[in-house]
Amino acid sequence: MKNFTISLYAFHLRHTFTDAPDDVDADAKLLWENLAKLGESTLPFSNLKNLRSKLICYQNDNYYPKAEQGRQTKWLTTDFGSIDLGSISTTEGFQINANIQPFLLNDTYAADFTLLPESPHISIDVGQLQHFQPSSLQPHNIQASLGQTLWIYGEVDANENCQELANQYAVALFTELNPVLVNKGEIFGSLLFEYQPTKYQTTSSDETQNLTERFHILICLNNNQAQTPQLAGKTYDWLLKLLCCRHKILYIYQQARNRYPDAKGIYSCLDENIRDFPNLIANSQNLQPLKELLEEMPKKSLDYARCLQDLESHHTAITININNYKTCLEEITAIGGDTPKFWQEFLNSAKKQQQQIETYLKYLTPAQNIFEQTIGTIRGIVEVKQAERDRSLENTIQILGIAFGGGGIVSGVVTQHIEIPLASINLNEPFYPLVSSLVLSLVATLFFGFVAWLIFKPKRKKNKQK
Repeated sequence: MKNFTISLYAFHLRHTFTDAPDDVDADAKLLWENLAKLGESTLPFSNLKNLRSKLICYQNDNYYPKAEQGRQTKWLTTDFGSIDLGSISTTEGFQINANIQPFLLNDTYAADFTLLPESPHISIDVGQLQHFQPSSLQPHNIQASLGQTLWIYGEVDANENCQELANQYAVALFTELNPVLVNKGEIFGSLLFEYQPTKYQTTSSDETQNLTERFHILICLNNNQAQTPQLAGKTYDWLLKLLCCRHKILYIYQQARNRYPDAKGIYSCLDENIRDFPNLIANSQNLQPLKELLEEMPKKSLDYARCLQDLESHHTAITININNYKTCLEEITAIGGDTPKFWQEFLNSAKKQQQQIETYLKYLTPAQNIFEQTIGTIRGIVEVKQAERDRSLENTIQILGIAFGGGGIVSGVVTQHIEIPLASINLNEPFYPLVSSLVLSLVATLFFGFVAWLIFKPKRKKNKQK
């Protein structure tokens, strides 16, 4: 295979819509840091380990994204061009050159890291692939949050079995990932084969698995001397954006799929509370369960609203990227004359994913109003019942106040007519003055209490018959 190149297209989220204008994602610099680490280890290109000094988003090797503000170009280099990383020698006598093109595409960092022999006439067979250290380009090393594409290009004889050769190269590049052929087509007059990893042995973490799912290999074989490199150069910007949109669509849909169970869990919990609501109303004399529910439901309802907001944002984002992907595909077709059929099929699949997010929203959104109405109803019941209790307590205090006040007045009047209130007790006198005073005071207290109760007792509404 001559005119051989390996290009890694990595896409990493710089910031999200929730970040402030001057803020970036916590791991925004991870792509550049990991690429620089490759220069310190498996791919010792002199300028790769010094990559930070070549990017405008670094100052004195420290990440400084504010330097990107106001920049009119997508390039992240000071001279608006690619970075020549130098070369490294191989044991077979030829050198490998490398260059990197760093970009900022709206909210996404993009890197085109390309490895190629020093001369396009050097033929690279399967056994020589390991000189390019393909294992260092695996997802767990790059950790591009949106995903990455590895594009291999080579020119072969017309009588070559291209599919068999592509299989051999894919397996040799990433044996441990067990890549399988998932699609094939044509682009710019050459054959294009797409491979997808089927397993990942380094770690079983969910995040790494997601990175692997957003990692695919494209092997482009030119077996008829087509003008593929020239056409690829003319459509480079559109190809880069198309791959970026592809990875964003997969990433956004995965985010939506992860968010939907969160919303569904909150929905089930709130729905259970609503089902218990009639029983709580029936036993509304005990306000404690209603108060506990009133404390619990608003927080859950807020979490539910956030889930819906995230799904709405994912729907908007996937719609934008679907439209951008379609535009890129049309532009590439207009310039290059042909594009793989499976790129169009991906667009159709993306539209189904968009519809699936719409289904999530249609299922979950109506419940939000019900939850808000339920919270309002609970709050109203608690306030009414609490007001009734407060009013009942107030009436009780007023009744007791009038009763004891009236009894005290009567007791005071009677006491004034007792000449010797504390005279020695004479059992022969049935109406001992002090006893008489207490009895009259008690009777007066009960009387005034009864009168006050008649005044303040709740008025019952009588049904009027027509």
